[in-house]
Amino acid sequence: MDINNLFKLAAAKKASDIHLLYGQAPVLRIDGELFDINEAAAGEKFAPLTALDLESFLDAMLTKEQKARFLDKRDLDMGYQVENYRYRVNFAFEKNNVNIVARIIDESQPTLKELGMPAVVEDLMKLAQGFILVTGPTGCGKSTTLAAMVNHINATRRANIITLEDPIEFMFKPDKSIISQRQLGTDMLTFASGLKHVLRQDPNVIMVGEMRDPETIAMAVTLAETGHLVLATLHTYSAAQTIDRIIDSFPPYQQSQIKSQLSSVLTAVISQRLLPRVSGGRVAAREILLNNEAVANLIREGKIAQIRSTIETNSSIGMITLDRHIKELYQAGEITREIAVNQMEDPRSLDN
Repeated sequence: MDINNLFKLAAAKKASDIHLLYGQAPVLRIDGELFDINEAAAGEKFAPLTALDLESFLDAMLTKEQKARFLDKRDLDMGYQVENYRYRVNFAFEKNNVNIVARIIDESQPTLKELGMPAVVEDLMKLAQGFILVTGPTGCGKSTTLAAMVNHINATRRANIITLEDPIEFMFKPDKSIISQRQLGTDMLTFASGLKHVLRQDPNVIMVGEMRDPETIAMAVTLAETGHLVLATLHTYSAAQTIDRIIDSFPPYQQSQIKSQLSSVLTAVISQRLLPRVSGGRVAAREILLNNEAVANLIREGKIAQIRSTIETNSSIGMITLDRHIKELYQAGEITREIAVNQMEDPRSLDN
């Protein structure tokens, strides 16, 4: 079984991910649902994967050094290229068997318009300084949204853009801007260390693929304070939870300071998830929080639970709750009532 042919088949079937597990035929995620590859692919039938199959995949994809690191650390993330497609691949162990999951990355360069981003997000990309967070669960399109933001800045501004990624996903081509893409493990040891030294690289815009620890968050906040536009992601489900997660990641004696910093430096939180579209494919539902005086006061005072009501009362400046956007998608016929009800915090508002 050839790993490159498997990856090409997954891309041809427009899968977002391919799962390779011992004792099972390959599994594809298509439009958010999991399918045995034999359900999705006509013609060739795939047998359950053996330990020998998985070992051959390792040998085909990894250098000797990478394989040794994987066997030592038991986890490895890397980028992989097959023809016109790139893949973000995670290698792990499951019951002492190799487990491989690859995310398929379309080489086409996403745009904010194609992603259905409101005009207010394009306005945010004009800022010289700020802290913009894209959040949501795994597989909700955070990386694609960040890539669209970088592409928009690249096409409209003369800036030095530096990205810190694990691994590099979308390959950017300089347009009006210059772009340096740094990969964890090969170009830097940690996100925090990469951010620590980025000031010496004369950046205007800094994109952090994922803020995983308090040190990285603190560095990102400091960079935004010192006159840079910082774009980053977190695995959180809402704007309020994002702010709570940042504050709670610090010890109690530092939380007052981070509240003060965040209240002044935060620009926006874009929280999104992908929902099945009636016509096929998936559509993004988003919550957008923009920092203003009311939001900043709530953050400083630790009244995070009140942020949702502040979003509701500031729709005129571009804020929107997730429930409201889901309701709009339902009314436009983009999603079913069942999906809307299952995803809303207050389903009763669907008929109001």
